[in-house]
Amino acid sequence: MERVLIVDDDPDIVRLVSYNLSHAGYEVQIASTGRAALELVQKQPPDLIVLDLMLPDVDGMEVCRTLRQQVPSRRIPIVMLTARGEEIDRVVGFELGADDYVAKPFSPRELVLRIKSILRRVGKDRTDVIHSGRIQVFPERRQCFIGNSLVSLTAKEFDLLHELMKARGDVLTRDVLMDRVWGYHGDATSRTLDTHVRRLREKLGDDGNCVETVRGVGYRIADTLSSP
Repeated sequence: MERVLIVDDDPDIVRLVSYNLSHAGYEVQIASTGRAALELVQKQPPDLIVLDLMLPDVDGMEVCRTLRQQVPSRRIPIVMLTARGEEIDRVVGFELGADDYVAKPFSPRELVLRIKSILRRVGKDRTDVIHSGRIQVFPERRQCFIGNSLVSLTAKEFDLLHELMKARGDVLTRDVLMDRVWGYHGDATSRTLDTHVRRLREKLGDDGNCVETVRGVGYRIADTLSSP
């Protein structure tokens, strides 16, 4: 289920938007301040953010700017929902990276349709993201994140993790991994695989235990794997 974060300090607006999004099949999170929103995004990035500009602490424009400066939240779609409907506000919002701009008063049905359209569009761009617990792998960018932290992996460590995560919990034999990552296999060179698995687990820290050894067969990623 896709998750939408509503950032607004007006309880009536929150109830209205939350009701319509929930009715449309979305999971809803709520933050009444900019700082609370940034903390929620750090802990559990949503699929889309509905962001009011007139917040009691941090201005919505500043929240948008901060989100776009951080790599893990840079690609999260943002819909600005605000009473400030002047052209200059819309221009600044789009320049900061907002995906859409809806002025109050608004049609809840139209807002939901806009959100659906945006999520359909960005969903195509997210097909290269694979998740396993807190681990995120971006194959085309060849990047790995744990939560919001970028993990520095060598080329072979990344290829190894990518192959395991693509298998979505299935066991990959030692020979298969050696073939796919190194292009060869054998008793002598299998020690290379073991060394890379050990280093990969170390770099993944507390999340490294998701790389499981299946004795006499090979390796797999624990069953926490899920699609975005």
